Amino acid sequence: MTGCLKRENMMWTLKETAIRLKTALNMKKREALAGILFALPSLTGFALFFVIPFFMSLYYCFTEGIGGTRFAGFKNFESLLNSESFLLAAKNTLIFNAVAVPLIILISLGFALLLNTGVKGLSFYRSSFILPLVVPVASVILVWQILFHEHGALSQLMQLFGLSAVDWINSGWSVCVLVLLYIWKYCGYNVVLFLAGLNSIPKEYYESARMDGAGPWKCFTRITLPFLAPTGFFVLVLSIINSLKVFRESYQLAGSYPDRHIYMLQHFMNNNFSNLNYQRLSTAAFLLFVLIGLMVFALFRFEAKLGRDLE
Repeated sequence: MTGCLKRENMMWTLKETAIRLKTALNMKKREALAGILFALPSLTGFALFFVIPFFMSLYYCFTEGIGGTRFAGFKNFESLLNSESFLLAAKNTLIFNAVAVPLIILISLGFALLLNTGVKGLSFYRSSFILPLVVPVASVILVWQILFHEHGALSQLMQLFGLSAVDWINSGWSVCVLVLLYIWKYCGYNVVLFLAGLNSIPKEYYESARMDGAGPWKCFTRITLPFLAPTGFFVLVLSIINSLKVFRESYQLAGSYPDRHIYMLQHFMNNNFSNLNYQRLSTAAFLLFVLIGLMVFALFRFEAKLGRDLE
């Protein structure tokens, strides 16, 4: 009798567990279905405007002719890598990133450290730094042209001191003008991000370090930099992305065919789009995609290694 009761209890327990599992699975299915339905508009837009065009461009990379009807293998890649205009654009883009990105990080970090010292009117300065992002690009370009044109304000000022006028936008100085424009436009956003990172560092760490005799430099290298590393990594990735978006300012500043020193990859792709050379455009875009992907992957690996070392 006791054995039968035990078996019945065991069967009831197993049955109840099975019912609970079935209920939980049904709830998970309903939640997953609801999540998919909510995400469906976004996923549809992503597929229509990103995924499908990406594979269409990838198809064009290996075809030739109008409409891309003939398979060409790696002919487009070989032609592109032997193109002087593409190599010039790639070189200029790499040089611009190598110069502008470290500069903007150092300058924005310096401003953030100065503002973090307890300066009065911090909210006003934050707003001032963000203003370049909301100013219309056309207005900014107009001011830059007034300043850096061959007969602009800066050249007129130089002539007052007996110096020759310089065509800043159409000479070797054009890359300096573009770097200055990039820093002016995006520096403020990086400053705000660095300020947020600095404010998240506990003040007790600095107080303990000063009590142990640590100076400002030691506090900066042993406390500020390690705790600011995640924010710095985010700012670095964001600065690289923004540097690849500087084509808009460069295009309005100097047109489709600017001085050779600021002829970027975006100029190359935009001109091929205007010429309806979709194979060349798609191949250049795919190579740029691979380059950015490898760069971001390397940065994430470096950030993960840095995080492990700091732990």
